Amino acid sequence: MAPGNDANTARRARATRSAGLLPLVIGLASAAALTGAAYLTVDNASCGAPAQYIRHDSHVELVGGCVDGSNLPATGTPATGGAGHGNYNP
Repeated sequence: MAPGNDANTARRARATRSAGLLPLVIGLASAAALTGAAYLTVDNASCGAPAQYIRHDSHVELVGGCVDGSNLPATGTPATGGAGHGNYNP
């Protein structure tokens, strides 16, 4: 019998192919499950009005959406303290 024609070689080739197929199927199934979960999460998010970007002269502004501006921290100049940065080079 020729070395490449024995029955064990064919059986090992099939086992190798099926062993390589299982991680592929598991990966595709988990990708599909995560995609479905992300879609359902976004679909169930209830916002009053969808956000939209509006372009002004020199900037773009986000208007609408789920975030209420009153819940955000106040903006402005931070209070300057006596501490200096360690990497400051005048």
